[in-house]
Amino acid sequence: MGLRASDVVPISEARARLTELAEEVVDGGAEKVLTKNGASYVAIIDAKKLDYYHILEQEHAGLVLLDEVERGLRQIAAGERISNVDLMNALSD
Repeated sequence: MGLRASDVVPISEARARLTELAEEVVDGGAEKVLTKNGASYVAIIDAKKLDYYHILEQEHAGLVLLDEVERGLRQIAAGERISNVDLMNALSD
């Protein structure tokens, strides 16, 4: 869903319309971007959508970790190893 001009609201206006904006977000599925001095500042989104974003972040972090594990296993299989001493030295730097 694209962002419409009506979804960009100055934060000074949002103070007076907070309940109305929140209802538009929850009931209409809109997301609101609040601006401060003409620049994007914060957003109002549905709490369920925020929960979903957090789940996606966790899944992404897991995929990144799995990618690192896979890379490490490939390095081990290729004989690319360092000694414990070298590892400890690298970690302490």
